[in-house]
This record gives sequence, C-alpha cells and structure tokens, in this order.
Amino acid sequence: MTIRILALLMVALITFTPVSDAASLWSDSGSLFSDRKAHAVGDIITIIISEVSSAKRSGDTSNGKSSNTNLADGTGKLDFIPALGATYSDQFKASGSISNTNIVSGRITVQVTEVKPNGYLVVSGKQTIKQGSDEQRITISGIVRPDDVTADNTVLSNYVSNAELKIDGKGPLSSKQRQGILSSLFNFLF
Repeated sequence: MTIRILALLMVALITFTPVSDAASLWSDSGSLFSDRKAHAVGDIITIIISEVSSAKRSGDTSNGKSSNTNLADGTGKLDFIPALGATYSDQFKASGSISNTNIVSGRITVQVTEVKPNGYLVVSGKQTIKQGSDEQRITISGIVRPDDVTADNTVLSNYVSNAELKIDGKGPLSSKQRQGILSSLFNFLF
C-alpha cells in the first residue's frame, strides 16, 4: 500500500505543472474591480465645457497746452516793425470703455494623443455640428491630470491645462454676421 501511494505521488509530481508556469489570476489590463479611467494613448475623455469670462476696461485721457507770445512796436530805427502777437492753444480729450462677456457650455469627447512622462494626458478633439447650410466646429486641446478624470471619464474644462477652445462657424448665417468687403475697406482707410 505504501508503494502504491508513493507511486501515485511520483506520477502526480511528474504530471503537474510547476508553480512558475501557472497562469496568474491578475491581469495588467485591469480586473473586474478596477475602473476604466482613461490613461493611455487612444483612450477617450469627455470634457464638460462650462466657461464664463468677463472683461471690463475704461479709460479717460485729457491734456492741454497754451502759449502766448507778444512783441511790442519797434522804436527808433526799428519803427517799421508793427506790434505782433500770437496765441497758440491745443487741447486733447478722449475716453472709451470696453465690456465683454463670453459664456460657453457644452460637452465634447476628446482623445488622448500623448502621455507625458509625469503621467499627464495630452488631449485633443473636435466636434462638427451641421444644421442646414450652417456648420459649427468646436475644437479643444490641452493637458489633463489623471487625478482630475472622474470614474465616468469626464473632466471639467477648468481642469484642462493650456486649454485651447475654438468655436468656428461657416455658412449663410455666419457670413451675414461679418462686415462686407466695402465696409471693411472703408474702416481700414478711414
């Protein structure tokens, strides 16, 4: 009986795979319990755009200058010189003000184009909306910290570093909102 158990143990040791060749239950690509936050090139992130900017500036300038010069009648051999007087005055006054408010809100999904050595994600993306003959294109790019990306792969636009947000439009509606060629020429000349 002891020989049989010993023989069975020998067969079991020969047929079993060594521990070093066993497959791991852990996967580097994630597990059932890990989140799916963007972290690599090609991953996508939705940026929630909520930007409000306001600028106000005003200025007043004024200056003035006046001068009087008088010369009396000539006497003696210089009696041919008549009395002479000159007055000069210059005034300048200007004032102006600028008030500008921009509000942009929306959502745009971008793609990770580069991962920096410190782990920061370089993102870029665009969205084109076409309605009838009008087209609006929203382009955004910047750098996102992985810590600022939420579990549902969204990040607020004010957490995007070096953010560049462009909104361009073309079509009949956009062209009506621009000055005509003659108006632009007259504004340039005058």
